[in-house]
Amino acid sequence: MPEITVAFAESALRDLAEIRNWYADQGVAEVDDRLVVEIFQLVERLVDHPDMGRVVPEFDQPFLRELIHPPFRIVYRRDPVRVRVVRVWRSECLLRLSPDTQG
Repeated sequence: MPEITVAFAESALRDLAEIRNWYADQGVAEVDDRLVVEIFQLVERLVDHPDMGRVVPEFDQPFLRELIHPPFRIVYRRDPVRVRVVRVWRSECLLRLSPDTQG
């Protein structure tokens, strides 16, 4: 079995930057630092367990999966040899993918 690579789409990197900015604006940057580290640690587990996330309920497509790390949804696209994190959103948000997150 080929080794799975994990990458972040530009949309997911923007989400992480917005999360950092929000927590900094709230005066709790240390919470952001902890959450971002935890998100990266969780995503790293996808190398060995790429199907550990559930199928995103809004789309019901086996290649579009998500990890829940309250209060965030880490949405990723699962391909045969690659995992691409496409969004990192607050868990109460309904998912709508833009064209740059689908490919």
